[in-house]
Amino acid sequence: MSERRPAPTVGQVVLGRRLQELREAAGLSREEAARVLRVAPATVRRMEMAEVALKIPYVQMLLTTYGVGAKEAAGFVKLAEEANRPGWWQRYHDVLPEWFSLYVSLEGAARLIRSYEPHFVPGLLQTEGYARAVLRSGTVGQRGLEAVERHVALRMDRQRLLERADPPHLWVIVDETVLRRPVSVRGEVMREQLDKLLEYAERDRVTVQVAEFADGPHPGTYAPFSLFRFAEPELPDLVYTEYLSGALYLDSRTEVSLHLEVLDHMTARAASAERTRKLLRECREGF
Repeated sequence: MSERRPAPTVGQVVLGRRLQELREAAGLSREEAARVLRVAPATVRRMEMAEVALKIPYVQMLLTTYGVGAKEAAGFVKLAEEANRPGWWQRYHDVLPEWFSLYVSLEGAARLIRSYEPHFVPGLLQTEGYARAVLRSGTVGQRGLEAVERHVALRMDRQRLLERADPPHLWVIVDETVLRRPVSVRGEVMREQLDKLLEYAERDRVTVQVAEFADGPHPGTYAPFSLFRFAEPELPDLVYTEYLSGALYLDSRTEVSLHLEVLDHMTARAASAERTRKLLRECREGF
């Protein structure tokens, strides 16, 4: 049995799209590009869709065929070599589902992350104690304490993203349920978590809002989802939504526009930054 291929890095996704653009600009079909490499057209498609790693000899042959100059081709090859290096999260391959690996890569490359979470505090803002309690109660907990601790370590490593010199803007909307549902019989777990949310709510690059009970239903009351926006022009906005055993990545303009419209609507209705901090303090007193 062949070894499972890790999910693509964002670099591979960007370069795959760039290869497609170069091919189309050269007026070549995938079948014609495939003949140059002496491979099936499906191989070219998989390279462009980042379904396989970028083989450097293939990349070099395609760039020559597409009429790319030597200097630009050398830069492209260097980027391809960097993109093929495993992401830091691959050291968690023993517990990291393939469908979530791409999420971690997108998270690290995004300039803006907007999320709606109806059930739990978003992973990037969780304390270690809160993360451990949530993971123990879910499907991860059924695999034993070692699996839980590996997932907690991964979640804490992901949070280094927010400590970078130039972090992405994280903008989250959480249902009031998130603040009031205890995840542990130990009250300090929720108190520490609410303290952390208050701390993050004061940061310039983090925005936290609460969708209050009193506002009634809203258009996002279906499932949690995140929208990623990138600096790279080759990458369009992407939407991620998760279900019990997997996830969906949506990049069609219609799907993304719908989720963006819902986020904008919810943002306008959700509690202001000042009101959110007041709710966080009130909820903390309740624990």
